Amino acid sequence: MSRTVVVTGLGAISPIGSSADQMWQNALQGVSGVKALTDEWVAEYDLPVYIAGRISHPVSESEFITRVEAKRLDPSGQYAVHSARQAWKDAGFSGEDAEDSEELDPERVGVSYATGIGGVWTLLDSWDTLRERGPRRVMPMTVPMLMPNGSAAAIALNHKARAAAQTVVSACASGTESIHIGLELIRSGKADVVITGGTEASIHPLPLAAFARMQALSTRNDEPERASRPYDLDRDGFVMGEGAAALVLESEEHAKARGARIYAELAGTGVSSDAFHITAPDNEGEGAARSLREAMESGDFAARDVVHVNAHATSTPVGDIPEATALRRAFGDATDDIAVSATKSMTGHLLGAAGAIESVMTVLAVHDHKAPATINLENKDPKIDLDVVTEARDLPSGQIVAVSNSFGFGGHNAVAAFRSVS
Repeated sequence: MSRTVVVTGLGAISPIGSSADQMWQNALQGVSGVKALTDEWVAEYDLPVYIAGRISHPVSESEFITRVEAKRLDPSGQYAVHSARQAWKDAGFSGEDAEDSEELDPERVGVSYATGIGGVWTLLDSWDTLRERGPRRVMPMTVPMLMPNGSAAAIALNHKARAAAQTVVSACASGTESIHIGLELIRSGKADVVITGGTEASIHPLPLAAFARMQALSTRNDEPERASRPYDLDRDGFVMGEGAAALVLESEEHAKARGARIYAELAGTGVSSDAFHITAPDNEGEGAARSLREAMESGDFAARDVVHVNAHATSTPVGDIPEATALRRAFGDATDDIAVSATKSMTGHLLGAAGAIESVMTVLAVHDHKAPATINLENKDPKIDLDVVTEARDLPSGQIVAVSNSFGFGGHNAVAAFRSVS
């Protein structure tokens, strides 16, 4: 059974906005969410890198999560629940969950929600508590809060989603791979509605120190807003970000039957593995190109139909060039006519949430026929032979296809392609 899958709801909390629309408007305007960290632990540990993209507004101020819930969820879980409830509301369902919604059968509603690291704050804070105060002071909810599937489980519980509650942990490809699984759940006939997305809350001294030791992070501490600079010759690493995003996927038949607003069609997805190196991408971009080709086959579109790519583009010297090579391998000469945006220049790199955040922007790109900005590109690397969007621009009218790329440590590659519906 093969069914058309559409996007009916969007939610986000990110360094450049606490809703999908706010994030999108700031992305069009080229607003940076990267700032210097002022936490006491920056000085305590003498961190070599102390810039990051923090969420733009505290979750405690959100209408989508209560104080009681916040105490029982790791920050990654808080962000996830926020994004999922926002997307659910945006999708226009009549009830807060599948049981009290007139349009839904809970056994036909699923969750596929990702993370790259999971509840790192809970894990490390609980270790500190154990060492300093003993086992009796460790929180009873520690394990549910730290486990990587905690976010997907919380979303499934909140929305009474009983078709599936799956968790993808594929490093920085996780968010996009969750969308791939959501597509398959609906196309296979197992579900009518799936909440997909990804979350990450890893701006903590240990991940910062570890990534810095790998020389993966930008050290432009004195210019945080200019630190994330994909494709620029002076790029020196990525900037960590945090946040979450959710997309409500729905079979077209189900969405139309309830009169839902449709943002875009999820045309196709592709996943592959480099099997090349634990952290570095394949220099020739072959694995990434295969995932792009798979998305084209899955979505029944050709390279000439693609007008926009939201690139993975982390701002690392070793990552940006292989992706550009992969686009050429997959799209050939059609690449010349594709507008490429690198929105991590504004948000930083949200790791397991990156693909979800960027897929939300890609959905809005085909819906609004606009490509968001890439900031901080002052001296383009001549090895990047792409049409990079440095100021938001209009995309062609008519039916268009846009692609979101995600690649992760371990050689994970994932692609989501969205097609406009008007």
